[in-house]
This record gives sequence, structure tokens and C-alpha cells, in this order.
Amino acid sequence: MSVCKKKCRISVGRPRAFDVDNALEQALDVFWRKGYEGTSMADLTQAMGINKPSLYATFGNKEALFLKAIKLYEERPGAFFYSALKQPTAYEVAERILYGAACSMADSDHPQGCVIVQGALSCSEESDSVKKALIELRCEGGEALHNRFLQAQKEGDLPADVDAKVLSRYLGTVVQGMAIQATNGASSEQLKEVAELTLQNFPQ
Repeated sequence: MSVCKKKCRISVGRPRAFDVDNALEQALDVFWRKGYEGTSMADLTQAMGINKPSLYATFGNKEALFLKAIKLYEERPGAFFYSALKQPTAYEVAERILYGAACSMADSDHPQGCVIVQGALSCSEESDSVKKALIELRCEGGEALHNRFLQAQKEGDLPADVDAKVLSRYLGTVVQGMAIQATNGASSEQLKEVAELTLQNFPQ
């Protein structure tokens, strides 16, 4: 065998024996159902179908894996939020967020509620860094919504006497409440009723 062939074989390396994306989806499901602290490494390796060395080598430690799973949540079940900010009017932004939350948070295809909201509620002092990361994500979302409402005011789409900061905080509070209600078993239809009532009071 030539030296070149030997080098090529060495450089190819051993392929992963598992689907990384699917493994991350399984990790998200476990974290969502059990919470960050309620999830053990055994829970994760069993659900992901990999051993601990493979988990650490691919995703890092438990906290790093959790944060990667949260990013996946934002890109998929939670994707309705940032896409809603692209709607042409403030009312449509609120409408898309509220109905998106109602549909996503009570979807039977995955655990109920919002993993970002629930994860921060159940963290102890030992997991303070995780709690802070989740709070920061919620604050970023609130700030993005605030800026969108400020833009609506500049465009004359939202009354000038409306406090855009309070309005964004109000909407965020409703959505977080919907997440808790979904965890308690509320259906999408029940959450849509909350959305409808909220929209009736939305300034136009």
C-alpha cells in the first residue's frame, strides 16, 4: 500500500454512528419534559441513543447540550416569535405571536408549554448560569418586540401615547402565562380564547 493511501485512510476518520440532529431533538424533548435539573445524564444518553463519551465529545457537558437544545427550540417550536416581528402592522405582530403561542405550546407533537419559561422557573442556585441564560433569552425577545412597537409608532401604526415598553411587557406576560396554562393541560382552542381577548384590548 502506498504512503498516500495510508494517509488518506487516516484522514477520513471514523464516521459518527448516530444522527446528531436527531440526538439533539431527543435531548430537547427530555429537557422540556423533565426540566434542566430534573434531567440526568442517564436520561439523556438513553433518549439520544449514545454513550457519555460520545455525548461529551459532540455536545460538551450537560449545560452546553441544554443551551444547544434551547437554540433548536427557538429555531423550530419557538420560531413563531421572531417571524411574527416581520408582520406589517403592530396588531398583526401581536396576533401572530399570540396565535403562534396558542398553537405551538399546546401541540401534542411535543411537550406542552415553553421550555424557556419552564426551564428558568425550576433552576436552583447550582444552575444559576442556566437560569441567567434563559432569562437573557426572554429579555432579548422582549427588547426585540419593544423595538418593533417603537418602529410602529414612528410609522404612525401605533398610537403615540402608548408606552411601547409596557405594551411589549404586557404581551410577553400573556404569552408566558399561556405557557403555564398549556403545561397545566389547556388546549390550543382555550389558549386561542385568551389570544382573542388580548387582541380585543390591543391599541390600534
